[in-house]
Amino acid sequence: MSGPVPTPPGVVLVTHETCAEVLGCLGSLAGTDVVETVVVDTGSTDGTAVAVRRRFPEVRVIELANAGFGRAANTGMRLIGSDVVIVANADVRFTRGSVGDLAQVLEGDPSVALVGPAVRYPDGRPQASARRLPDLATAIGHATSNRLWPANPWTRRYRALDVDPDRPRDTDWLSGCALAVRRDAFEEVGGFDPGYHLYVEDLDLGVRLRAAGWRSRYHPAAVVHHRVGASTSRRRGRALVTHARSLARFHRRHYRGPVHTLLRPLLWAGLVGWVAVTWMAERIIGTRRSSTGEPTDRRVAGGEVARGAGT
Repeated sequence: MSGPVPTPPGVVLVTHETCAEVLGCLGSLAGTDVVETVVVDTGSTDGTAVAVRRRFPEVRVIELANAGFGRAANTGMRLIGSDVVIVANADVRFTRGSVGDLAQVLEGDPSVALVGPAVRYPDGRPQASARRLPDLATAIGHATSNRLWPANPWTRRYRALDVDPDRPRDTDWLSGCALAVRRDAFEEVGGFDPGYHLYVEDLDLGVRLRAAGWRSRYHPAAVVHHRVGASTSRRRGRALVTHARSLARFHRRHYRGPVHTLLRPLLWAGLVGWVAVTWMAERIIGTRRSSTGEPTDRRVAGGEVARGAGT
């Protein structure tokens, strides 16, 4: 006798000042078997809510103050009844079949809480979206070396660059740009921590789920395209500071004991230096590109510089 037919997944998209991006994301979901799509707009002033309601009347739009990604995603999750929910950024494009592929992994293995796709930039370059939880040495080595020495061993280990990207595998955590989420596991650990306004909430969720006995699974047969940093590219300085604060919060919550307490001032000093150096690098690169008429470096324009040190 066949089992019950799985309920189609729901979709939650979080957006902030990314009207064109969220319309494109919704367009990429056309023809996908989803039970409901909820767009949570966090204080946009660019007409996002009106545009989505006009173009996609079947989509439910929730308007909130800009209280951060995690709080917005939690709100969207509560509004969808499906056991599997796809949570994604507005600047993601789903390829054909990717939503169903992600949902099937969760439906086929009750020990898995999160499933992430292979993530690519719009031009097809891969993004490291399934990563290891760094130990102290790896975290310091990656944070201090990845700008000037991208191929350093700490960054390769942290971003799992030594693993075949086409092989499905368990992973410590997955990029929050696009995730298939098992509802009961998500609710068991309290969802995203709203104390992270932006950045690192995906890492924090993966760590808490693993501690509760759940697994996170990388499934490269499903592919999405992601334009990194669409909502933060116009406010780079603020985004860098927010990222640094999120990293410090994560360290306080998950790296405890006398050694980490002693190292905390050093961490703060390093984060301040990282923000300053990254901001200056972006300014220099942007000025140089503008003066020559060339397009700004894709990593800077898309926000990879900010994301690289912590997510």
